[in-house]
Amino acid sequence: MRKKTGNKLHTWEAALLLAVAAALLWGACTLQRQDALEQKVIRLHVIANSDSEADQALKLRVRDRVLVLAEDILRQSRDMEEARQRLAEALPRLQQTAAEEIAAQGSRYTVSAWLEETEFPTREYDGFALPSGEYLALRVVIGEGAGKNWWCVVFPPLCTTAACDFQETAVSGGLGEEDLSLITEEDGGYVLRFRAVELWEGLRQWLGKH
Repeated sequence: MRKKTGNKLHTWEAALLLAVAAALLWGACTLQRQDALEQKVIRLHVIANSDSEADQALKLRVRDRVLVLAEDILRQSRDMEEARQRLAEALPRLQQTAAEEIAAQGSRYTVSAWLEETEFPTREYDGFALPSGEYLALRVVIGEGAGKNWWCVVFPPLCTTAACDFQETAVSGGLGEEDLSLITEEDGGYVLRFRAVELWEGLRQWLGKH
């Protein structure tokens, strides 16, 4: 009887190990795809002076002005590197545009704009989502920069693209089929894939402690 119980336990353990191995493999593969995606996307990150109603409204006005200019600057960019270079060269214009909008709204806040690798959480948008990770971002900080922020994708310009043009815009910006599969609800949905990565990272940390 003990031998039979031992066999059952052994089978259960083997099944658990197989499940863990599958989760690790899927998570590792998805993580590789996420890492590749991070090298193809530029985020726009606008941070308000505070959470007051006036400051949050000002943030959105600045966002609109900067977003229009940034997308115009990047319209002819063929890939991430060209987009990065164009934005870097245009930083003074982008900052000046933000400053003009702030002044037009009767505010005296200072504003700064720069490019920086920034950690972002998972974020769902209309029809797609971006996994958490470190992305290059055009950061626009108003005043003290102590308020709630707004972020989206400035290259490719996915957040201002109509749903019917989403795929064309993404491909023209250098995203491939694997990238689109990762961030859209195809092939099982992005939520499940992102959870697989979180599980993989959690297991990796656990194994590193044991």
